[in-house]
Amino acid sequence: MNSKNEELQLKEEIIRAIKTVHDPEIPVDVYELGLIYDIQILPINNVHILITLTSPACPAAESIPKDIKDKVEMIKEINDVEVEITFDPPYTADLMSEEAKLELGFM
Repeated sequence: MNSKNEELQLKEEIIRAIKTVHDPEIPVDVYELGLIYDIQILPINNVHILITLTSPACPAAESIPKDIKDKVEMIKEINDVEVEITFDPPYTADLMSEEAKLELGFM
């Protein structure tokens, strides 16, 4: 198996782990909500995850990044995880998946 396939498989595993994290106020996981802007797998399986929150005043601003970091670090191939929060671009409901929009009654 080439390293590109291994990287794709690892990224899918990271996404599965992220999908177990929910915003406590919204019954949809943070991935489907569109809060994950970027996932980078760096050398020696260090991972950088760029996220946003639904608002800068989000009450879960501390728990969501920590939950994401904790869940991704549980993957045995992962060395280290850094979760960075950005508000650029600002979050909008357009970032939600179709599944999340259906779940929340946006469709």
